[in-house]
Amino acid sequence: MASKVLSRVRPTTQLLGRSWQNFSRTAATAAAQKKEGDISDAFASLSGMQFEPLEPRFKDVKARLIAGHEQAVHDSWNRLLASLREEISVISKLGSKVIPEIDFKDIDDASPEFRAEHKKRGVAVIRNVVPESEVLGWKDELRSYIKANPQTKAFPPDNPQVYELYWSPAQIKARAHPNLIKAQKFLMEFWHSRDPNALVSSSHPTMYADRLRMRLPGDAKFALGPHVDGGSCERWEEEGYGRGKVYDAVWKGKWEEYDPWESSTRLPVVSDLYQGVGACSMFRMFQGWLAMSNTGPYEGTLLVNPLLNRATAYFLLRPFFSPKVAAENTTPESYNETFLDPNNWQLDLSNSWLHGASLGHGQELRPFLHPHLNLTSSMVHVPRVNPGDYFSWHCDTIHAVDSVHAGKSDSSVMYIPACPLTVANAEFMARQRACFLEGTPCPDFGGGKGESEHVGRPGAGDVEAVNPVEGMQAFGLREWDSDVPGLTSGQREVMDRANKMLGFYD
Repeated sequence: MASKVLSRVRPTTQLLGRSWQNFSRTAATAAAQKKEGDISDAFASLSGMQFEPLEPRFKDVKARLIAGHEQAVHDSWNRLLASLREEISVISKLGSKVIPEIDFKDIDDASPEFRAEHKKRGVAVIRNVVPESEVLGWKDELRSYIKANPQTKAFPPDNPQVYELYWSPAQIKARAHPNLIKAQKFLMEFWHSRDPNALVSSSHPTMYADRLRMRLPGDAKFALGPHVDGGSCERWEEEGYGRGKVYDAVWKGKWEEYDPWESSTRLPVVSDLYQGVGACSMFRMFQGWLAMSNTGPYEGTLLVNPLLNRATAYFLLRPFFSPKVAAENTTPESYNETFLDPNNWQLDLSNSWLHGASLGHGQELRPFLHPHLNLTSSMVHVPRVNPGDYFSWHCDTIHAVDSVHAGKSDSSVMYIPACPLTVANAEFMARQRACFLEGTPCPDFGGGKGESEHVGRPGAGDVEAVNPVEGMQAFGLREWDSDVPGLTSGQREVMDRANKMLGFYD
């Protein structure tokens, strides 16, 4: 194993001094920042772009994907439409009740019912992960940090709802909190790998520095419609998700065999081929946020599509089909059964459409582009949450934001995804650690000075004060211990490789 041939450097506690400055400079100069921007640059719709066919090469990309499986794909499309109709009927009746919930104190002994529903739906609420009083204290700290640093960028600039903050004291405390890390482990262990030696460990969360939302009543500008993060065009491209053959079952007309919980195929994936502002480079098994307010449906919160494998298969296959007879009315609510009927849809490889996808932006979905998803019925609100509740959704899950915040108080969350330890994630952590120490934005997001001149910005010692072992490891500030009993050979190797990438081994 790698640990047997790599020599270790000084103890971790000595790395909190001058040597961190060296790590910071080295990694910061190794990769250029992305252009400056905010959350609007991550999505075509928020950037004022229109959905349209892509460059002609994508016509050939589509043809290559299903070559030799055209009839099987056509047959699978018909099966998928029938299954969607049945499942959406269930979801529309249950609404938010379809989302499984569990209390943090019960995650060590989760019921079979919760586990089954979570595997099927890909979304969950974990209640009481952090005490409410502690989270409300963090929210007060955030307000003070923002007030002390009026130069902080936000969207929209005239009435901020989403702040370009990555390194505030509150975010540091939340990401390193022992309960949050334990919740992330619990969620990531729903994943598995067909390759027993795969270089991935879902038992060792790594930190990804995302932003925060403090949405105010009446806001209608942060109206982000249904979308999927983790790239868009990349899901169809050979050099994107094709590297791991993630969706091969779908391309062969066997969407029922697609396993959204298989991790080894995700390891080679490149989800950001176009250096998009806000396009995620890390493998996030789950996206998630920690609630900082009491927020319910229509109060500026999140909606999700709990279909997981069926919805994924649909938006992947949609570009391969077109209606024989177009809808009489372009208003999705008026689509009739004749238009939606499988017999009205044919395999069509004559165009370069990747419906809702655009270079360098997230994958977006719309009723007129994805009519069979019946998004008005299949998108359901997150149940009412309280400060300290953690909501998570699988990385393929379609999600959206309330178009209008119709509540009476703020709708506030810190975005904190769950990321496993992988070789690629470790490489990203090295760059991200440099940004943390320098105060510049997370490498995936818009560049610039960020918080480098912010008053009250925390450092490595603040992480250590919260969680001196797992918290520091998640931030890339302490080496992983690959000698712990019970690890697989893949876990040991990925830990040793990560330690070398992070500079803990010579």
